[in-house]
Amino acid sequence: MGEAPVFCSDYDFRIPTYQRPYAWGVDQADQLLSDLVETLDSGSDEPYFLGSIVLVKDPSQAIAEVIDGQQRLTTLTILFAVLRDLADDPELQAELDAAVAEPGKISKGLAAKPRLTLRSKDAEFFRSNVQTRGAIPALLDLSAAGLKTDAQKALRDNAKSLHKALSEWTAGRRLDLVQMLIMRTFLVVVSTPDLHSAHRIFSVMNSRGLDLSPADIFKSQIIGDLGEGHAADVAAAKWENAEEALGRDDFGDLFLHLRMIYAKERAKAELLKEFPKQVLEHFLPGKAQAFVNEVLVPYADAYAQIRDHDYAAATGAERVNVWFQRLVQIDNNDWRPSALWALRNHAPDPEWLAKFFQALERLAASMFIRRVYTTPRVQRYAELLKELDAGQGLASPSLRLTEEELSATRERINGPLYLDLKTRKYVLLRLDEALAKSSGVVYNHPLITVEHVLPQNPKADSQWLADFTDDERQFWTHRLGNLVLLNRYKNAEAQNHDFAKKKATYFTGKLGVANFALTAKVVSANSWTPTTLAARQSELIGELCSAWEL
Repeated sequence: MGEAPVFCSDYDFRIPTYQRPYAWGVDQADQLLSDLVETLDSGSDEPYFLGSIVLVKDPSQAIAEVIDGQQRLTTLTILFAVLRDLADDPELQAELDAAVAEPGKISKGLAAKPRLTLRSKDAEFFRSNVQTRGAIPALLDLSAAGLKTDAQKALRDNAKSLHKALSEWTAGRRLDLVQMLIMRTFLVVVSTPDLHSAHRIFSVMNSRGLDLSPADIFKSQIIGDLGEGHAADVAAAKWENAEEALGRDDFGDLFLHLRMIYAKERAKAELLKEFPKQVLEHFLPGKAQAFVNEVLVPYADAYAQIRDHDYAAATGAERVNVWFQRLVQIDNNDWRPSALWALRNHAPDPEWLAKFFQALERLAASMFIRRVYTTPRVQRYAELLKELDAGQGLASPSLRLTEEELSATRERINGPLYLDLKTRKYVLLRLDEALAKSSGVVYNHPLITVEHVLPQNPKADSQWLADFTDDERQFWTHRLGNLVLLNRYKNAEAQNHDFAKKKATYFTGKLGVANFALTAKVVSANSWTPTTLAARQSELIGELCSAWEL
């Protein structure tokens, strides 16, 4: 471990192919500049430390693989490049250029090269648009069409933000910042000669709060197991493509689901501890390529198909995607490992998938409606995964609902459903599909609300109080038969209108909705009485019981 000035000939920083792309946003780049400004304005001559970086480096060589610190080193390079291209003094420009790129020295055998080399996908873009003298103005004008990766977009956006701030400074103040950066800004370098030791340090530092995700660590272990060369480059590219396709958050969630698929039990510790033991031990050492090709890539593809309702097949794909549309509305993701397993193992068979996902949605919806707690819910899905792995398929006992579960589900939907805040909209949308006799009805309204026909608080002189006794109102107000879907904000005044006026002005007004089958049935009714509600309740419960085979 040691201290080193930021960017000098002692270090030829390189980002290994297995590292994630540059990902700092404008807020983080601005924060770095803000921290530097705070130190600059303090008037202190003390050294300023930017934190630590972890490297794999032979002490006798300048080449240094960056295991942790890519984000800061890249952002600092952007900062130097912006300062360089804002400078009017040619001598200062040359000095700043030397901070960005090694100018080369024949007497010392040093070749001209960038101080920092990004991953291969972004290295040339970074060299041409940031590290080349005079390139920053053109970078700022690049359109989104000229940016091939999220990393390149981040490079441009951060350069824009830093350039905007620094261009408002005087030349003298920018020079003060340059002098502070060159003369008294340091990094603490944690250097180890081998990748294995670096991984241990990397993991420990991550657990203490540095900006590294578990997926980053697993990537370093998997791709690192392949060593250097073509195989590692191909695997790293596949990994990065999967991460870009899913986005960082969903990609991180994928590893939680993979752990469940392999362990088939509820997590007992953090992912960083369990995933290596429960998943990676099947592939390391020696089978890293199999993990990428047979696990990561196909499961990432399955995740995207479920999330985007984008399963494709010669026939039957629409039926499968309809179940995805329904499942993603459930308020938890515990069903997802089973769905991923099914799509990974039965992708060529849309008929099997449609039957499986129908059964899975029935199970998930029942547990959702019954508000089954996390632990028993996860245990149920764990048992299902065990049964699927054992080859029980559509006959898996965990897919079935017991008589007790069927009864409890019927009881919940037949009760004061409106008071179940989390489930009521899911149940009503599912019911609306059944009434429309059309699978996978998709509404693009920005807002869908649940409304009462018989109002919660009718006016003292309203017809509602003549048509319903207090006991009848208490019984029916929040039940399924009295609820409709609207695509408008609730209107406190209109909610309390008598039925005829409410139907004409609220349910079918200019901004109201008549395209919900559930609501259209109310619009077609001539009156709204306890008798009407009893018949409607019976009809709607029957539709749901049929749809969910209750």
